[in-house]
Amino acid sequence: MFFTAVYNIVKQIPPGKVATYGQIAAMAGNPRMARQVGWALAGCPDDNIPCHRVVNRHGGCSSAFAFGGYDVQRELLEAEGVGFTAAGNVDLAAHLWNGEEIE
Repeated sequence: MFFTAVYNIVKQIPPGKVATYGQIAAMAGNPRMARQVGWALAGCPDDNIPCHRVVNRHGGCSSAFAFGGYDVQRELLEAEGVGFTAAGNVDLAAHLWNGEEIE
């Protein structure tokens, strides 16, 4: 049930925006389950769910990203217009999704 909620939320993150694991957990009704969001995304059964749009609380990409690691996740985000800071994290001030229009 929780994984299904995670997938339904992540499907709604628009291109050019990201959400954090903790943010997704809170939206799914379990704010203390950020790690489980990562597990859900690592085993995502649907290639149409934009798992690459979920980053850590600092805007960092995952080194264990299910689709090929940090570099692939960053490339996918950059292709959507997501900017990164000099430290290599997503510029959350510009690209953090606020959950608008969530179903």
